[in-house]
Amino acid sequence: MSAFFTLVRRDLSLAFRQGFDSLMVVAFFVIAVVLFPFGVGPEPNTLARIAAGTIWVAALLASMLSLERLFQTDYEDGTLELLALAPVPLEVTVIAKVVAHWLTTGLPLILTAPLLAVLMQLPSEGYLVLIAALSLGTPTLSLIGAVGAALILGSRRGGVLLSLLVLPLYIPVLIFGVSAVDAAIGDMGVRPHLLILAALFVGTLALTPWASAAALRQALE
Repeated sequence: MSAFFTLVRRDLSLAFRQGFDSLMVVAFFVIAVVLFPFGVGPEPNTLARIAAGTIWVAALLASMLSLERLFQTDYEDGTLELLALAPVPLEVTVIAKVVAHWLTTGLPLILTAPLLAVLMQLPSEGYLVLIAALSLGTPTLSLIGAVGAALILGSRRGGVLLSLLVLPLYIPVLIFGVSAVDAAIGDMGVRPHLLILAALFVGTLALTPWASAAALRQALE
């Protein structure tokens, strides 16, 4: 656990020194959502109907912006090889990097989402469910994205390839995240949707670190 927290602190320190990635993610999220009222018009009923889907799609795309560099920088400067040779299992290193990625991208998206929900005229019944769904869904996005980021190491045009790899896997999270908010607005049960999001998170937490570590070992050979 000591090594795990050391790796998380290291990645957070590097992220805060650069700073630009987190700001870029939040800026893209805000701009993407703000553009929708200009495209569909300011009618409150129309905005309320598409609010949940708009926020979720924008959050999904924003979370992908920094995925390509999740392992790329360490791969290029040789740090990843040292981490692979360290006594700490590579799966623990992957989880530490995912945690740091979520803290610098997913968490800011969750904190920004309520403000954008007000802009999009989302009914008040959906606010807490939106935050809960994003809290369960964004870690899943980071875990799935880590597999894609590991698979594209050393490839040309990795960003395009990464999108093709992870976007189909993001669809279940998107569907149930939006459905949870719509169910809350429609005064229906939200528990099944949140439970499915939780199950997706637990499943990816159990499987993706092993897949990511295997892809990293392949890239380092």
